[in-house]
Amino acid sequence: MLQPSPPLPSRRRAPFLQLLAVLMALWLVGCASLPTEVQRPVSHALQQADDTRLGRSVAEHLARTGQRHASGFRLLGATEAAYTSRLSLIDTADQTLDLQYYAILADPSTGLLLQRLRDAAARGVRVRILLDDFNTTGANAQVLRLAFVPNIEIRLYNPLPGSRRSLAGRLLGSLGNIEQAQRRMHNKAFIADNTLGITGGRNLGDAYFGQGQDSNFIDLDVLAAGRIVRAMSASFDAYWNNELAYPVQSLLTPDELDALKKPDDPLDQPDADPGASPLDLSPARLTWAPSLLLVDEADKIAAEQEGTEDTVVDGLLRLMAATREDLFIVSPYFVPGEPMMGVFAQLRRAGVRVRVLTNSLAATDAPLAHVGYARYRKRLLEMGVELYEMRAEPGPGGSALAGGSADVRRVARRGSESSPARQPAQISGSGATSRASLHAKTLVLDHSLLVVGSMNLDLRSQLQNSEIALLIRSGTLARQAEDMAKPVLEQDAYRMALEDGQLVWHAPDGPPVRTRFEPDAGLGMQWLLKLIGPLAPEEML
Repeated sequence: MLQPSPPLPSRRRAPFLQLLAVLMALWLVGCASLPTEVQRPVSHALQQADDTRLGRSVAEHLARTGQRHASGFRLLGATEAAYTSRLSLIDTADQTLDLQYYAILADPSTGLLLQRLRDAAARGVRVRILLDDFNTTGANAQVLRLAFVPNIEIRLYNPLPGSRRSLAGRLLGSLGNIEQAQRRMHNKAFIADNTLGITGGRNLGDAYFGQGQDSNFIDLDVLAAGRIVRAMSASFDAYWNNELAYPVQSLLTPDELDALKKPDDPLDQPDADPGASPLDLSPARLTWAPSLLLVDEADKIAAEQEGTEDTVVDGLLRLMAATREDLFIVSPYFVPGEPMMGVFAQLRRAGVRVRVLTNSLAATDAPLAHVGYARYRKRLLEMGVELYEMRAEPGPGGSALAGGSADVRRVARRGSESSPARQPAQISGSGATSRASLHAKTLVLDHSLLVVGSMNLDLRSQLQNSEIALLIRSGTLARQAEDMAKPVLEQDAYRMALEDGQLVWHAPDGPPVRTRFEPDAGLGMQWLLKLIGPLAPEEML
């Protein structure tokens, strides 16, 4: 017969009780739930923009030039252009600003953007911010303070119950519904007066504007004007008024935000000293062309909606299948899946050139996504797809896909000697001081159709996340995007090859790398991925 264990010695009982208390707390967090009675006042984008400066500028340009197409575009590759374009939209807006993002990080570069949003609200501009809830933890939760500023509303999409002190706490709070927790609103949009808007790959944070200390993203956005922006606004409204969008006030209070605040909060620094000219928003600087907006339905990330609707990635697969000569794909997280592999096989049999630029393991910020890509790498090479992997350390020519890094810190620096601005992390030219990671999501079809959006070509974007993509029929912009990428392919990326059944990484500035392991990546991470990689479902990578 088993005898009951003797009592623990008193010197060990306290740690045991502490552990028990922690486990109980985690259980309680895991049982957390969202509020059920939530007030969501319905609101919509500005209907008449003719009285705004932006609206008049676009209308006058169309009347003066007799443009055949009612939508204009400009690529935003360089980090300074991407940053100052957003500042310019805020400063020029007269009536409304609508922002939709997967992540807004509490970084110094974001601090200036948020201060300008406060200034816009103070002069009477209505500001609506729709933010996916996944990253609103720790220091990033302080972004939500704007929800308590007059004329600014913030809603969190598909919120997770539980603690906001850490991401781990958020995940524990979602133990009862993991399926729903992994479905995220990945859309990106920045719209002023329903007339000009930005979409593409960038979230808001230092690493997206060349200012990250350890790593910076190479990314691409597009500035749009005219009729297509009304489609962007209609999509924003559908998400904003959806039952998955929760006003911040229904989820937490200012006191709860105070409890999360840290003394070195970058959003509390003195006002910024602008040091660069705003981007010229003149319609004359745009390329006017036919366009179409693809956007997932707002209910896509509701678990019960799985498989019931066409998605952005489904639409892109059909476009890709119609390519006649050349398909160029830029996707930082590339897990094609069997349907896409079928499209590639079809294109290669028809003699279509297919090129893919994605991250190497050393460059990616999502190692598990690389596991999914690696499963298909040999098959892709065998069918003749040209694969390029972005290196973590750019070559001497710089990461030209983003037009080079600019000193955004000059724009958003703080003028306090007690908090001196750190030097910008260079990701172009010589003397690079931070790792580069590809983040642009772009397709060019037959040198004439350009796609820029938030989507990755992976099963997560296809099946779980909501996405947005802008299709532009313009040889000028398509060639411009290809020209941006050309130095990356030639100087900053490995060209993959399959020689005698073995993977070979051809570096532009050195001998070929023949190894069973991924170049430049830590062996510990590689062994870990080899162990857990085969167990990970592709739709979760």
